[in-house]
Amino acid sequence: MGARSEIDRTPALFTAAVDEVRHATLRPEVVVDEMPAPQRIAPHSYAISGDVVVGDDELATGRFILLHDPAGNDAWGGTFRCVTFARAEVEADMAADPMLASVGWSWLTDALASQGSRHAAASGSVTVVRSEGFGEMDADGSSAQIEVRASWTPVVDDSSTMATHASAWTDLLCAIAGLPPLAPGVIRLQRKRGVR
Repeated sequence: MGARSEIDRTPALFTAAVDEVRHATLRPEVVVDEMPAPQRIAPHSYAISGDVVVGDDELATGRFILLHDPAGNDAWGGTFRCVTFARAEVEADMAADPMLASVGWSWLTDALASQGSRHAAASGSVTVVRSEGFGEMDADGSSAQIEVRASWTPVVDDSSTMATHASAWTDLLCAIAGLPPLAPGVIRLQRKRGVR
């Protein structure tokens, strides 16, 4: 008998979850690629990166990581955990609004709700950074960014799948980029992606 491959040791439940993420229906403005997944957080992980691209402009960037520990994790309250990061440039005056961090968090929770992505134990942070150029950098003026870092435990059932969680992540990316949500009844188009 030969040595077993890494694929042989991958739980079928995780393989199925990754397949759902790979085949999720995503916003057409989001270009997705696989990326190396973190190795020390959980026994099994899968990661994708995404950029919101409209015309020639990249409006936002982020990543979605699916973690799996078959033994479960008390902090997660389950065997799976979704981890996300989303970042975009915003207007400097928008960054001065003290409510922007709360609004940034609502973009995540609204995205999850609109996709029917049931979840538990959500946690995260929203960071707003404003920079002003001085001296030789005075011509650069001011700039601002918002970042949403979050994680949650997906609750998977007949209506809430790993695909809905990945779709919610792309909705978050589009919201942080300033794009409006898709109107009810608008069908998302499946975009060719670099995911293998």
